Amino acid sequence: MLLKSPIRGRSEHHMEERPSVLMSYLRVTQHMSQQFRAHFGKLNLTFPQALVLNVLGEEGPLPISVLAERTGSANSTVSGIVDRLERLGLARRERSEHDRRVIYVSATEQYRLLHQKAATDVSGYFNSLLDTMTPEDRAMVAEALYKLDNLLSTAERTVRLDGDGEAPQKR
Repeated sequence: MLLKSPIRGRSEHHMEERPSVLMSYLRVTQHMSQQFRAHFGKLNLTFPQALVLNVLGEEGPLPISVLAERTGSANSTVSGIVDRLERLGLARRERSEHDRRVIYVSATEQYRLLHQKAATDVSGYFNSLLDTMTPEDRAMVAEALYKLDNLLSTAERTVRLDGDGEAPQKR
């Protein structure tokens, strides 16, 4: 689906066709995935593994359920990623001292060394890509993504609460 929208710097009567927001989002995520795969492939890490490690590195030990929430993945997916990271010596599981049913995942010292040596920080890598944009364009993208994230989070909560699967109505 193509929508007519003004191109920045052009007057309203000079309309150019652009892909819909959904198609633009899908293309951007595809490009980002390719870039991240190329970057992290050099380190023998997949993008999901690097993302999990980045969250652990920034937030410290977390239960699998919280780690899954932070990475936008299912518990079972994150558990499999953590299995592979443990085999690589980059993450470890530890039982909570307060509640033996809860298992925390943390990044290891080996990960911290790799992180320092190879700059595996997902945020840092992504920011280096964004540094090619003007500050105004970065701010505009950040604001649009913030709004989209809030809208999608609200829709998810609504679906969980009423279970109808319908998008929220415009207010």
